[in-house]
Amino acid sequence: MGSITRGLSNNITTGGVILPAGITNSSVSAVTSFANVSGGTLKLLSTQTASNSASVSFTTGLDSTYDMYEFHFINVAPTVDENVFEFNGSTDSGSNYNVTKTSTFFQAFHTENDASTSLGYSTDLDLAQSTNYQKLTSSNGNGSDDNLCGTLQIFNPSSTTYVKHFISNINHTYRVGAPLSLNAYCAGYFNTTSAVNAIRFRFVEAVGSGAGNGNVNGIIKLYGVKKS
Repeated sequence: MGSITRGLSNNITTGGVILPAGITNSSVSAVTSFANVSGGTLKLLSTQTASNSASVSFTTGLDSTYDMYEFHFINVAPTVDENVFEFNGSTDSGSNYNVTKTSTFFQAFHTENDASTSLGYSTDLDLAQSTNYQKLTSSNGNGSDDNLCGTLQIFNPSSTTYVKHFISNINHTYRVGAPLSLNAYCAGYFNTTSAVNAIRFRFVEAVGSGAGNGNVNGIIKLYGVKKS
């Protein structure tokens, strides 16, 4: 019996449980993955890289395969300054993006010069039984180093019994006045018992900015989250 085998056998309890000391790179060299016993597992379903795109739509992949879906936003930026990042859902595979939503929105910011901070609810960014696009940020900058990063989670979108809840957390740069970091939190639900099977993202001008609508640059990834 080799040293590795002896080492492992000495770290097995009488109940058959392997102790932490028995797990080494050598003893589990043939194992390529472990089950996630504490929660769900992320599975990358698709990646879209936007380059001056009017919008980014995910029209496949949202079905009953997974219990939750999660979008990751990586270095997403508008082509026009003072634009807002927003999304909507579809129940007809992307023919229309107009699902009724009710939501909440609050945000915190801190300026680069340390002169100002704030945390508060944003009544102009929430929805109440509206088919409008849901805003996920306030005004975004389009400077050479400006971007947004974050996530959007949608729970059980294929259900035909329940409404579909969503939660978003995005951090982005904001450059109207003093440059600052702004952390935006949005949550709500699609108020429909029809399956939500497509999602679209886009930028639009912030209210009153007169900037016009911009296009999208950056990476958006879609993951499925399945219970273990």
